[in-house]
Parts: sequence; structure tokens; C-alpha cells
Amino acid sequence: MHGEYKVPGGKLVVVDVEAEDGVLRHVRVAGDFFLEPDEALDAVNGALEGAPADTGAAGLAARIDAALPEGTVMYGLTSEGVGIAVRRALAHATDWTDYDWQLVHEGPQSPTLHMALDEVLTAEVAAGRRPPTLRVWEWGAPAVIIGSFQSLRNEVDPEGAARHGIEVVRRISGGGAMFVEPGNTITYSLSVPESLVQGLSFQDSYAYLDDWVLGALGDMGIHAWYQPLNDIATEQGKIAGAAQKRVVGPHGGPGAVLHHVTMSYDIDADKMLQVLRIGREKLSDKGTKSAKKRVDPLRRQTGLAREAVIARMIDSFRGRYGLSEGKVTDDELARARELSRTKFGSAEWTARVP
Repeated sequence: MHGEYKVPGGKLVVVDVEAEDGVLRHVRVAGDFFLEPDEALDAVNGALEGAPADTGAAGLAARIDAALPEGTVMYGLTSEGVGIAVRRALAHATDWTDYDWQLVHEGPQSPTLHMALDEVLTAEVAAGRRPPTLRVWEWGAPAVIIGSFQSLRNEVDPEGAARHGIEVVRRISGGGAMFVEPGNTITYSLSVPESLVQGLSFQDSYAYLDDWVLGALGDMGIHAWYQPLNDIATEQGKIAGAAQKRVVGPHGGPGAVLHHVTMSYDIDADKMLQVLRIGREKLSDKGTKSAKKRVDPLRRQTGLAREAVIARMIDSFRGRYGLSEGKVTDDELARARELSRTKFGSAEWTARVP
């Protein structure tokens, strides 16, 4: 069995392994990482040899740490990363480059239609009728998008939203509220087969699916990192938040994962504070005194037009994994419009957690 794992901010770890009589055999770890001394690699392989095949990534990491020679230096590699690669091998996980990725980047659409498209396209990936898809959103109107389990009254100031003409919608994924305005926000969705994140914990899957955009930001001169559980941050502050939803496949079979990210390009912090109810506890949790400092716009950090940032992100993804031009099919659009009307545009859904 073969497993690969790109350590977030680090290097690729490759594991080839067999499972015989419930234990790991013939373990071989490789990759483009740096490791000193040379015999440390033999220690890693030896630590994994004979381990129970049901050992979790943390348990495998502990075995490796106990076996490493004194003074071992790892660069671009972690013991846990090796453990995750082993778990992915045993789970028969797939890799980014195993797929023919499709890009969907169409004109401005309503907030409720965006919510519906996420649900429909991810269900199509789960059913095997659509390839893994990167969808870049264009917003047709300003909106606040609240998480699936958030309280509407706790998150949104209805008077502020009405005053600024901002629609409130609820998405299918968890996480916190997003404040978006056309031209001031960069939002994208990844709809991927569940096999791409097999062997990863829920938290690890966030870091794994965010890694490509960290590279894209780095190419634009921004040193960014994944900040658990679902933020992307720089030294200047948070620049993006992610959320996920797992979708079950037909007849309970293998499903798909929706991973979507909203990045602040040029946020109007004053308006955001008039629309969102951002509590003191949330602000203190982020270690800041001002909500304005919690999200730092990409415009200031890159000096690039929004369209240029998006183009560079797409080019970076294409250079890593390949990406062909695609579109929402007529059938997908029809189903999304129906969902937009009957579900995401309904008061029952938006206020399902009052």
C-alpha cells in the first residue's frame, strides 16, 4: 500500500507498507524532506515495523519519537506527518494528482444560489458524475453567511443588515459568520472525493486542503500559515476562514467533502461591525482588542487588484495539480436554483437556529 502526505508548510512524505496478520511489515519511508543523521531514517522504518495496523497517527508518531537517535534534526518533516502518511496508505487514500481537476469561475450570482451550488456540485462529486472541482465565486450582492449551527439573533444585527441592504443566508457547513461584499472578498470552494482526505483527522484535513493556497500566497510575497482549526493567518492578522461539510455518497457509499474559504481582500471593518454581533469573548479568544484587527485585507498585503490575486491563485493550483476550464451544467444549475428557492432562500432554513 502506498500513501503520501504533504506536511503543511513542509515537505512530501511517502510511505510504502504492507499489513500482514494485523501488523505493519516492509515499511519504507521516503520523501523530499531533510533528516539528520542518515541512520535516523532506518530508525523511523524500524519503529513502524511490527506496529499494530490499527495504531493511530499519534501512536505511530510516539513510536518514531522514541526510536530516533539523540540529536536527530527533521526539516520539512514531522513524526506525526509520517504517521499520517501511514494511515493514508492503509486507507487507500488518493492524491491531488490522481484527478482531472475542473475550474468553475462564472459571473456574479446571488448569495442563496452560491449556497445551493456548493451543495449540488459536492453531491455530484460524491455521485461520481462530476470531477473534483475548484469553484471561484463572484458575488452578486453583499451578504452575511452564517454557519449551519449558529444562532441567527446572536450573530447578526438585523437593523444594521437592513440599513446596509445586506442579505443574511445560512450555509450547510459549520463555523462562524462571514461578511462579504462584491469586489471586497475572494471566496472559493473545493468539492473533492472523500478518498482525498482518507486517513486524515478532521483538523488535519483543513490544513491539507488549505496547503495549496498557502503556496499561492507565498508566490505573492505573503508568508501565511494554517491556524487551527479553520483560519489562514499572517503576521498582520487573519486573512481567511475555512469551513467544511461531509456529503454521503449514493446508497451510503463513498462521499465527498466540501471545503470552502472566504478571504478578505478589502473589508469595510466599520460596516462589518454594524452588521455582525462580535462578542467580547470571541475577540479575547483571538488575542486582540479590536475587531478591525481580526481580519487583514489582502489588497494591502499584496498591492494587487482582486482579479490579479484570483488569477495567481488559479495559476498556482493549475501548476501544482492541473486544472481544466469547466462550467455548471444546465441540470446542476436547475437543481441549484430550486434549492435556492425552496431551502436557502426560506426563512425556515435561515432561522433554523433562531
